Amino acid sequence: MMQFDLNAIMADMHQTFPVAQRRPVIGITGNYGDLTCKLGEGYYKQVVAAGGVPLIIPPVADAAVLTSILEKVDAVLLSGGADINPLYQGEDPIPQLGGINSERDLPELLLARMAFHRQLPMLGICRGIQTLAMALGGKVAQHISTNIKHSQDADRSEPTHSVSIEKDSTLYNIYSGNQSPTLYVNSFHHQAVSEPGEHFRVVAKANDGVIEAIESAEFKPILGVQWHPECMGESGLPLFRWLVDEAEKFQKAKLMHHCVLTLDTHCDTPMFFPQNVDFGSRDPRILVDLHKMTEGRLDATIMVAYLPQPTEQPKQFADNIFDKIEVMVARNSDYLALARTPEELWSNKYAGKKSIMLGIENGIALDGDLKNLRHFKDRGIVYVTLCHNGDNEICDSARGNQTHGGVSAFGAQVISEMNRLGIMVDLSHAHEKSFYDALELSKTPIVCSHSSARALCDHPRNLTDDQMRALAQKGGVAQTTLYHGFLKKDGEATILDAMAHLEHAIDVMGIDHVGLGTDFDGDGGIRGLADASELLNFTRQLLARRFSRQDIQKIWGGNFLRVMQQVQQAAE
Repeated sequence: MMQFDLNAIMADMHQTFPVAQRRPVIGITGNYGDLTCKLGEGYYKQVVAAGGVPLIIPPVADAAVLTSILEKVDAVLLSGGADINPLYQGEDPIPQLGGINSERDLPELLLARMAFHRQLPMLGICRGIQTLAMALGGKVAQHISTNIKHSQDADRSEPTHSVSIEKDSTLYNIYSGNQSPTLYVNSFHHQAVSEPGEHFRVVAKANDGVIEAIESAEFKPILGVQWHPECMGESGLPLFRWLVDEAEKFQKAKLMHHCVLTLDTHCDTPMFFPQNVDFGSRDPRILVDLHKMTEGRLDATIMVAYLPQPTEQPKQFADNIFDKIEVMVARNSDYLALARTPEELWSNKYAGKKSIMLGIENGIALDGDLKNLRHFKDRGIVYVTLCHNGDNEICDSARGNQTHGGVSAFGAQVISEMNRLGIMVDLSHAHEKSFYDALELSKTPIVCSHSSARALCDHPRNLTDDQMRALAQKGGVAQTTLYHGFLKKDGEATILDAMAHLEHAIDVMGIDHVGLGTDFDGDGGIRGLADASELLNFTRQLLARRFSRQDIQKIWGGNFLRVMQQVQQAAE
């Protein structure tokens, strides 16, 4: 007779510690009908078989609930089911439209959009691929009519038609063991994605041209398929293994952001203040706001007062920007704080607050008066970028006319006073001669807050290998930037180009002299790292390259803060 001894079973479970290693949690959208939230067994069994922990997400269109759920899960699986209301894509229903599930539509469209902003891995199945497309700017055909029957009567485990997969795709890599771009799948639908939208690319089609799979066009772990792999047993399992694997990577990236302090050393968001942007909302006009910093798990940014040339009353111009930053911080003081030192950054992080540091981009803010350095130091600036895209009275610019032949006599006084006050000297935008002059004049290490590698992109704003080596020898840092024109001469720059520039800088200077200065809202932003919400992807790229936690902290601001501390401690 079978024994049901719960105590014995529990005792056996607890013979070792831990009982089980933490597995990634996969949130699965539940179906809805007859006042019941339910789920086909194939979804959760395939997730378990792939090594994940299934968690059913009920159809609730509540921002607080969805946000809390997304904080708990490591990936999202959008399950199949009824048609989606076409009104969500601005269309009236056609006669062939099937039954819609109004209880699911809005919650799942919101969930997909919010998960996308948080960089969670996602897999959409049947209705799920359509949810992905509709939530993120694509279109869904309400009914397809072709020479292939897409709504089959066969058993759900039975392959019923073939799809052709693009070879340069994640989907192809998942099934590369087939050694063939053709995959045989089951098919139970009369709707299909008609336009993937800008965030996706089509990676599989049926022989009649119907879209059968889409995946991220932005190097993100997001994939949608039109068939039902949850019903296909072992042959459907690779998709679930992919999702669980990506969830595990996401989990590791999240944990890394708990452990390290992440600092972006240059953003130009104040340039948008005249448009009355709202830092406390998810404002589409700016690339850095509280929502995007939170979604991308960015702890701090150095927000600069940029001064174009010429600027009337430059000191007042810069002060006006700093006044507005202080008001912005005060309005969001429960979640945001100013910081002047590395210690204050860590204190804010422990308190659960994002940090804003202040900087000046273009030394014309001094208005030719050294005393203004003390004024701006008292306001809290941590660095001054000596020039911008034109020579000024401090030094020559990389885009200037070599007015002084490097750093001027006044510029030498500026650098000396910055050393005395504990303000970092920033040589991004400077001419090579200005760079070497400043390197020689400064008694403390200098920084390049947003500059990439000229060896990979021949632009005068970028640093040569010789400049990088000289900078490292003096203890300074160079922060790879995300402006496309500094990453790639021809074609579109992507996250992979940014990583190539970072790795080149590491090869030349060493791991102790690199970092990231995005130039967000100053024309920075590339595919894969388009705004602050996507900065978790930078960490995922670092983890994929097997950087240690210590090295990731160095890259994510640790090197820059080491220089900041050294400069501030050397102040008189």
